[in-house]
Amino acid sequence: MKNIFYLVAFLLMGIFTSCEEVIDVNLKTAEPRLVVEATINWIKNTPGNIQAIRLSTTTGYFDTEIPPVTNAGVQITNSSGTVFTFAEIDQPGLYICSNFVPVLGETYTLTIEYQGEIYTSTERLLATPTVTRVEQRNDAGVLGEDIELKFFFNDIPNETNFYFLGIFDPYKVIPEYGVLEDRFFQNNEMFGLYFSDQFKPTDTVTYTMSGVSQQYFNYMNILLAQAGTTSAGPFSTPTSTVRGNIVNQTNFSNFALGYFRLGETEVKEYIIE
Repeated sequence: MKNIFYLVAFLLMGIFTSCEEVIDVNLKTAEPRLVVEATINWIKNTPGNIQAIRLSTTTGYFDTEIPPVTNAGVQITNSSGTVFTFAEIDQPGLYICSNFVPVLGETYTLTIEYQGEIYTSTERLLATPTVTRVEQRNDAGVLGEDIELKFFFNDIPNETNFYFLGIFDPYKVIPEYGVLEDRFFQNNEMFGLYFSDQFKPTDTVTYTMSGVSQQYFNYMNILLAQAGTTSAGPFSTPTSTVRGNIVNQTNFSNFALGYFRLGETEVKEYIIE
């Protein structure tokens, strides 16, 4: 009986070993599209005059480098016609403005000139609440071994609000992001929630929050869902192309990817107790 068991185990090892084979997948690469990372964050209690916009293009699935977009014209104009120019200074594809003037409720229009085409987008700079307190719980999670953090804030009153939240965890390379709406908490206290079983006393966790539009809330909801655990593995594809709010005024079908967003930003650092 023991010999039969060893024989079966040996055969199974042979089967799994023989299945190891390098597969060369020939994927079709679409024509490159402009990718716009245009997030204007006005961090509370700062001038907000230095802002950055990053431009790149899409590339092949297996390519390891993201192609930067150089020699583009990038500017933002406010409702009174004041133009804020973003210049490519040191890093290819990174455009910097040092004299931007953020004003709550103001409307701004982004204009990008690239390869003879003009891309535009218009958004308002939205307000953001202040974190009023942080609560730490040390027995959270199914097994009671997680540390839970709640970042409390008061919803902006008498209007429908949407918030973009971020957590910078010292044990994760990429921040955790989420979106929140006040549908069931309007005019009341709300909170952002995060927990981990890796936190230790004296660790610093950074929480960020920005007021966003409903359109951006819906956009991020789709992106976060596609990037979540429901994906079908490394070769899965998005269910659809997620379109942002940047419009190609010259050639509508050659749309850009990305989003133009402005918001006041709350940053709260918390030290684990």
